[in-house]
Amino acid sequence: MKRILILEPYYGGSHKHFLDGLQEVVFAEYTMLTLPARKWKMRMQLSAPWFVSKIKELSVDRRRFDTVLCSTFVDVAMLRALLCRLEGWNGTARFLTYFHENQFGYPRRPGDNSFHQFTAINFNTALASDRIAFNSHFNFDSFFNSCDKYVKSATDMKLSRTVDAMKDKSEVLYPGIDFTGIDKSLQLPANPVPVIVWNHRWEHDKNPEEFFYALKELEDGGLDFRLILLGQSFSFIPDCFKDARVRFKDKILHCGFAASYSDYVSLLRRGDIVVSTSLHEFFGIAIIEALRAGCFPVLPARLSYPELFENKFLYDEGKLVESLKKAILSHHWPTVREVKRLTDKFSWNTLAGRYEKWLLG
Repeated sequence: MKRILILEPYYGGSHKHFLDGLQEVVFAEYTMLTLPARKWKMRMQLSAPWFVSKIKELSVDRRRFDTVLCSTFVDVAMLRALLCRLEGWNGTARFLTYFHENQFGYPRRPGDNSFHQFTAINFNTALASDRIAFNSHFNFDSFFNSCDKYVKSATDMKLSRTVDAMKDKSEVLYPGIDFTGIDKSLQLPANPVPVIVWNHRWEHDKNPEEFFYALKELEDGGLDFRLILLGQSFSFIPDCFKDARVRFKDKILHCGFAASYSDYVSLLRRGDIVVSTSLHEFFGIAIIEALRAGCFPVLPARLSYPELFENKFLYDEGKLVESLKKAILSHHWPTVREVKRLTDKFSWNTLAGRYEKWLLG
């Protein structure tokens, strides 16, 4: 049986769901070393030597693996350099990296120049990995277009072939999603007043200001709706969420992070429309889960969304209010049959074979 070592310094959210599902569908002997999902910058800088220290704690006979699977929060170049000196480490292990995101593609805060070290870690990780998978074509293109610009900035060093070699060992593999919890009692809502769902992180890169502005416009125009506000919040919460709790207090059915996944699914099933205004999105699991639960997606025609969703779910820049109004008035929610047609391609059952080939070779 093939032996796989999983190294995940950000074991939470979509990273956790991905790894938990992967181990259910690809048959192998797994060893998993993880850290909690926080302090991502420190994880990228120091998780590699930390993982090596943990591997040293394994007995020498347990240090042999066929595959090492990392996320982009691991500095794979540093990891390989440190492991090659470790007693009992086999130099034939294949190093694979899954790009849930890339640091080139994140919106930058004004005045923050620290991103350079993190884009460099991503670049070196891709260079040092034997195989790479991206969670969307948008992520793939974003990364390699940025890599081309990155190497061209070194005017006296020609590295274009290096980027081409990185592309040659890369592919796009959508992250598998386990729909079991959503499908247990898949029934579409029959709400007398449409329910709008927000199920993204409460951070500025998800652009909640535009979302709440659109809701105010709809309310001022006389349209009635209800709200379910989901998603993880952190120590800093954008002011628009605080304002919304006051402005829409009579419309809010739920506000805050769901206590459990089953609670989250139950709340999704109560929704009719799910909205994104994201400024960055490399895939979009939250939207796919909401669609599977019966929500009609209203999504910007940018980022990964045009790749994953049909045109009828997309709105052009500046057209959110118009698109939301149309969705509310039409009451044209997806049927169970349509939901399955649109989302089955993202299920682990569909993707398991490709992951087995990628992981086990």
